[in-house]
Amino acid sequence: MGPAVPIVATGDPHANLSPRMVEAVDAIIAYRTNPHVDQRERGLEAAHLLVDRLNGKVKPHLAAVFPPLGISIDKQCTDESPLAPLMERLEAVRQRPGILTASLWQGFPYADVAEMGAAVTVVADGDPEAAQHQANDIALALWEMRAELQVDLPNVAAAVERAQQLPAPVWLLDVGDNVGGGSAGDGTALAAELHRRTAGRSFACIYDPESVAAAEAEGIGATRTFRIGGKTDRLHGEPLAGDCRILDLFDGRFYEPEIRHGGIQHYDQGRTALVETSGGVTIMLTSKRVVPFSIHQLTDFGIDPASFHCIVAKGVNAPLAAYREVCPSIIRVDTPGSTAATMTRFYFRRRRRPMYPFEPDLHWCP
Repeated sequence: MGPAVPIVATGDPHANLSPRMVEAVDAIIAYRTNPHVDQRERGLEAAHLLVDRLNGKVKPHLAAVFPPLGISIDKQCTDESPLAPLMERLEAVRQRPGILTASLWQGFPYADVAEMGAAVTVVADGDPEAAQHQANDIALALWEMRAELQVDLPNVAAAVERAQQLPAPVWLLDVGDNVGGGSAGDGTALAAELHRRTAGRSFACIYDPESVAAAEAEGIGATRTFRIGGKTDRLHGEPLAGDCRILDLFDGRFYEPEIRHGGIQHYDQGRTALVETSGGVTIMLTSKRVVPFSIHQLTDFGIDPASFHCIVAKGVNAPLAAYREVCPSIIRVDTPGSTAATMTRFYFRRRRRPMYPFEPDLHWCP
């Protein structure tokens, strides 16, 4: 559009921000929450800032800092430690005279791009030096806590063992098969462990259109041998094989009335079958991959979350807004898969170099 046309953008804080993106706009604002429940507020903030710019009330100056840091996906919840204190510090920056807005960009560690990693942006009114100073200050604080921002999760066996000691229902987050992060949705690691241990009534949702079709062919009440999940690849576990009883069949449409991650209200997971393994695991088989951002994925089909000891959801932070209300205990699990929490498991060709934690001895200052 050219420099004469003011542009104010909003963005998902998982964005891998780039200098080119910063150069293209007058201001850019990230959602402040993860799970993302403040998108409307940030849109309004951007609109007001743009109107003020057009009316000549403010003159935005945008500064950005790109610390060479990858933040583990399991540490990106904004109201939990270690990020919560930093988000409070960002809010204090936003309250300073002359500061129009400030944002943390957590980055998306599954994108093999040159921009991959964290960033900080600050917009000041008519004062580029103030914007840069505040951005440097927050970026340095982020860098100093870099060790706290790396993965620290139990493996599958340890997580299920721990879940047995906690008040039900216990929510097990399948980090390695995070559907919202682009994973397959048919990982079996947690469901297989719960089935093997016969660890009390448990629930899991798995994308498997072939098994849905097989269940529909048999009908409600029938028992047959299934090979559930593990069909996209072998990164997410082998198929869970065994006899299952077919409990119910659904059209797969459900509705979320509240503000949840992403603001989605209408969901369609395609034809859906509910089956139960001999190990006591109730598995919702879906014909489409659907993000677990709504507890109505269970309740709209008459499934009571309180009736299970363990509930598996394929996500990391995004489902928190929906499941916190029904699950007193939450365990993020270091499951295998294309969205595994440990960044250093993956081979990157295009990422920034050097970058922490890949180069752990790296020294940096803004």
